[in-house]
Amino acid sequence: MIYVSRKEHFNAAHKLYNPNWTKEKNVEVFGPCANDNWHGHNFELIVTVRGLPDPETGFVVDLKKLSTLVRTDITDKVDHKNLNLDVDFMLGKLASCENLVIEFWKILAPKVELLGSDCTLHSLKLYETPRNYVEYFGETKG
Repeated sequence: MIYVSRKEHFNAAHKLYNPNWTKEKNVEVFGPCANDNWHGHNFELIVTVRGLPDPETGFVVDLKKLSTLVRTDITDKVDHKNLNLDVDFMLGKLASCENLVIEFWKILAPKVELLGSDCTLHSLKLYETPRNYVEYFGETKG
């Protein structure tokens, strides 16, 4: 099995805030991330596809096509946006990295399978800061 990854970048603002809680509890749980005036990050998204190389191209996935898919369906929709207010697939959801990467998966997984004869989305790694990231492998079956 071969694993091929593509890194993309976007900038976005968000606020971690549970509307069912008091302002005090939000600050207690989320600290400065509950700032009334939002805060932003320089995000890095690593999309990893797994599969076997196509005998005619030698590719698991054409990285230009993968980049176009991620840019069109993800980064163009979130770059320089407020994740809480401007991104349709995040409306009504707490804009944590965990929830964001799950929504990215829902968008990308079915489309990645169309990019190659034997490729599937393996994982998404979303860096919020150089030291903090989440990694997602899709829903587990069982």
